[in-house]
Amino acid sequence: MQNIHFFSEDISFNLKKKTILRNWIKEIIKRKGAHLNEINYVFCSDAYLKQINIDYLDHHYFTDIITFDNSEEEDSIEADIFISIDRVKENSTEYSKNFEEELHRVMIHGVLHLLGYPDKTEEEQKVMRQEEDQSLSLLLPFENQ
Repeated sequence: MQNIHFFSEDISFNLKKKTILRNWIKEIIKRKGAHLNEINYVFCSDAYLKQINIDYLDHHYFTDIITFDNSEEEDSIEADIFISIDRVKENSTEYSKNFEEELHRVMIHGVLHLLGYPDKTEEEQKVMRQEEDQSLSLLLPFENQ
């Protein structure tokens, strides 16, 4: 049974390397001492994610990711993670990264939030970037299997 699922809403998007990404995400969660129940990734448009931002968070702006933590137990991961493909494309251009690298960064960013890493303050953002970089460095061995 797969406990990491990939969906798209209101856009046509096909994620590449699903099995590799599932294994990588599971490894990050395991290394942080948590248990994976289920993660649903939903890839969508800017407009779709902005509406979720308005409806559920009362934020009236675009964002690249919204993570809903549905877990009921500590150290247990169960979530819905919404990612705007429009925003990831724009950010990859803005930060001079390729699309896949930026997408993987955003995907693991959501997981890191679930693992207890906030990013509200400048110091928290610095730690989050370090964790993202460390997690991304672990993806390469999975890609080479």
